Amino acid sequence: MSKKEKLVKRFLSRPTDFTFDELATLLKSLGYLKETAGKTSGSRVTFSNQEGDYIRLHKPHPRNILKMYQIDDITANLKEKEKI
Repeated sequence: MSKKEKLVKRFLSRPTDFTFDELATLLKSLGYLKETAGKTSGSRVTFSNQEGDYIRLHKPHPRNILKMYQIDDITANLKEKEKI
């Protein structure tokens, strides 16, 4: 099993400790790039791919752990686009 497959499997298991950095790695492996606006993009983050799909979320703080609703929303978005 590749690292990408392991990360997708972990993400789909809805872990309570999935980090923003892990999400960024997962989305990058699925063809999404993190967009930045200006010098600092603040807490709002957008990931986009070549097909014009967007995933927008607030970067978690003060901890780097994603909220469960974020995981659920992103999972639904990726399944709808048939990425996972």
